[in-house]
Amino acid sequence: MLEVRDLHVSYGEIRALRGVSFEVRQGEIVTLLGSNGAGKTTTLRALSGLLRPREGDILFQGQSLLGVASHALVHRGITHVPEGRRIFNRLTVLENLEMGAFTRVDAGVREDMDRVFSIFPRLQERRAQVAGTLSGGEQQMLAIGRALMARPRLILFDEPSLGLAPTIVEATFAIIADIRRQGTTVLMVEQNAYLALRMADRGYVMETGRIVLSGPARDLLMDDHVRRAYLGG
Repeated sequence: MLEVRDLHVSYGEIRALRGVSFEVRQGEIVTLLGSNGAGKTTTLRALSGLLRPREGDILFQGQSLLGVASHALVHRGITHVPEGRRIFNRLTVLENLEMGAFTRVDAGVREDMDRVFSIFPRLQERRAQVAGTLSGGEQQMLAIGRALMARPRLILFDEPSLGLAPTIVEATFAIIADIRRQGTTVLMVEQNAYLALRMADRGYVMETGRIVLSGPARDLLMDDHVRRAYLGG
């Protein structure tokens, strides 16, 4: 579904990505692991059209995404749940979800709204509440729900567990797994390496802007380097 080829991205003179290549197959959960500054968020921002690569290519279902605007990527079936949630704080829960479907002209928006409310009953309870007054966990639910309203084929998650209580983290990961079971492919950046690898099909480890290790998630869980660097043992 997604193929990243020799991707180079810079912030001015600072090289953030140095020849990153990986793939995500349809129906998978794939995780990108790495410490702060490894290039994980930069990778997702490049995939979302928020950063322009210096070199390389990004193919989605066989077509290059280079030069495609971010809003056009939503039309093609890619949505992004960014780090820190980034909801519209002054809009209500319902208005945030409607914004997720802003690019759609089909008749299935109401059906998808009902689906989001079935996944997140708390959002239905708070549909008229101003989003900025929600708890951190509720805002994460809203960010995921908003992304689902675009009916994506591929959803990008950037640190979905960041700042959440442990019980909410477990619930969030369960929801992501359920999203995959319902047919949406997932690429996820996550610092909680154990939870990410326990759920993912495959993983890639990034260090200083490069992919240094890859493989099935169960193999990475047992890899000595991954265990020392990211699993605390």
